[in-house]
Amino acid sequence: MNNLLSKVFFALKQRGVQTILTLTAYVVLAPFLPPIAHQAFYTISLFIKDLLIWNMPLVVAFYIAHTVNSFERRAPLFILTLLIFEAFSNLSSVWYAFGTATLAADYLPLIKATTINSDFGSLWRLSWSWPSWWSAEKGAFVGLILGCISAFTKGPFLKQYLGKGKAFAEWLLTKVFARLIPLFVLGFAAHMIQTKLLDHVLAHYAILAVCLSVFLSFYLVFLFTLGAGLSLRSVSLNIKNILPAGGMALTSSCSLSTMPWTIEGAAKNLQNPLLAKAIIPATTNIQQIGDCIANTFLCFMIYRHFHGHNPDLMTWVIFSNVFVLARFATAAVLGGAIFIMLPIYETYLNFNSEMIAIILALNVVLDPLITSCNVIANGALCRVFEKVWTVVQTLLIRPRARHVPTEVENGMIGEHYEPLRKTDYS
Repeated sequence: MNNLLSKVFFALKQRGVQTILTLTAYVVLAPFLPPIAHQAFYTISLFIKDLLIWNMPLVVAFYIAHTVNSFERRAPLFILTLLIFEAFSNLSSVWYAFGTATLAADYLPLIKATTINSDFGSLWRLSWSWPSWWSAEKGAFVGLILGCISAFTKGPFLKQYLGKGKAFAEWLLTKVFARLIPLFVLGFAAHMIQTKLLDHVLAHYAILAVCLSVFLSFYLVFLFTLGAGLSLRSVSLNIKNILPAGGMALTSSCSLSTMPWTIEGAAKNLQNPLLAKAIIPATTNIQQIGDCIANTFLCFMIYRHFHGHNPDLMTWVIFSNVFVLARFATAAVLGGAIFIMLPIYETYLNFNSEMIAIILALNVVLDPLITSCNVIANGALCRVFEKVWTVVQTLLIRPRARHVPTEVENGMIGEHYEPLRKTDYS
């Protein structure tokens, strides 16, 4: 009996179990709650989200700086490799969308825009508005600079400062925000239910959503297989580690606010867990596989329905390259990437005002699905990049005369290392 109770108490301490119980209780009690209660839940979630985003530039800066510092003089090579990897992964997903859209175009109905009207909103919102220079992308840039300076100068004061900053960032995420996960998810779930967003998707875009889900799922499984190998057990375990972050992104529609849990899930899949703290913050708003696949798939379908034929190969070659390059610009526009892409759709795919209205409406409706896929794909690609980085080091960094412990042997990236601490976001 005591053993059973201990297992129950242990399960209740898990964030996943707490979240499921919270959502279950809400679904049961929702019909009996007054409207203001639903809005209060949503307000609390938005408050947590705002606080998390406000702190994210500092968290990202310290994470990246501390990790890049451990590379020592390999830092520039790591950054270049990561940028090329991001561009290639985005380009591959765009061409995957082209292939799947070509196969499915004859079997899908015409796409029409539908407006979602809802009076449901938060009771209040923080009046703060962060300036353009206070963003996760700027934090990543500052982190890269500080990390490179520390790696090349080997100044003890800066190195100690970065270590303390990373320790504070870990405390903030694990001891503060991680404990708020059930409340964080609850408010966004209330928003989706009260606005009938799920009903809207099922009524108007069921076939499209199903097709996109199938194509995205297949590609995500491919990425996990690419990282974990052909072992079914390894693939399933890697997917399991990332799914909690994907689930939170599905309800919050914000990949940035789920970054701490993406890092934790990705770290569990890596031979060198520290890499996740450098890769995920640097790729969250640039390497967006779900966005690339979904938006280019929708663009293909809209183009076909309005022009009467598929876009020709040369048109898609030019469009895909410009689209991928633009992903690096959209990182500076949090939540506004679609508006940077609209001129590209107009210029290279001849979109008119009606076609633009449709792509905007579909982005609103399918945003939870797209964001969730972005998060899961980033977690999967983290392991793929680790393999690429290992090969790059082997080929381009000459071995020294004396033996230097490898990443697998010492659990870190450079020669000077410290024991890794296991963080717990669960």
